[in-house]
Amino acid sequence: MTVPTAVSRGPVFMFAERVFGRPSAVPLSRQAADDERAEAAKAEAWELVRAAQDGDSSAFGRLYDRYVDVVYRYVLFRLGDRDLAEDVTSETFLRALRRITSVSYQGRDVGAWFVTIARNLVLDHVKSSRFKLEVVTDEVTEPGSAPFSVGATAQAGPEQEAISRATRTELLRCVAELGDDQRECIVLRFLQGLSVAETAEIMNRNEGAIKALQHRAVRRLAQLLPTGLR
Repeated sequence: MTVPTAVSRGPVFMFAERVFGRPSAVPLSRQAADDERAEAAKAEAWELVRAAQDGDSSAFGRLYDRYVDVVYRYVLFRLGDRDLAEDVTSETFLRALRRITSVSYQGRDVGAWFVTIARNLVLDHVKSSRFKLEVVTDEVTEPGSAPFSVGATAQAGPEQEAISRATRTELLRCVAELGDDQRECIVLRFLQGLSVAETAEIMNRNEGAIKALQHRAVRRLAQLLPTGLR
């Protein structure tokens, strides 16, 4: 798939590369190593699930430690309120603990299950209250914590870091202006780093629909971003 002209330079181009997936940009050896580590981490997480299902409370505690930041960042971005995000995150893991015996391995990371629970709680809150999305950027854009850290390098100095943070903040502001489905797709895919399959499961859509949705979302982001950041 060709990257649209509108996102052909600067941070948006790098972001679009991440969205569309450019395997040629990553050496095969490194990609294979990354895939192997991801599979090992997924297998380890499911071992913890099985231990928790057998009554090992410490195993669920390790699952909590592994996924609490993922869930919190997702909820914080959706709701924009730290106190409420903490409450929803806590409720997410309480529900997960009560339902741990019902979850079974389906080839995906168990993190998608936790995020699905969090998403349902967020949707319940949105339906039951007057709600306006407010973007909170300081916690969801920590350097290295999410794929939105575009333009940054390991050796970046203070000036470059300031520019990178400003770019991340502006990008997140634009994400907040997307329609609900496009915003949800971008948050799950690139703020949370979930796969197309995991995003499809959470959003109750097929993988083709998710790919099309993220394509439209990136094109829309390119239109929303100031010219200097494209």
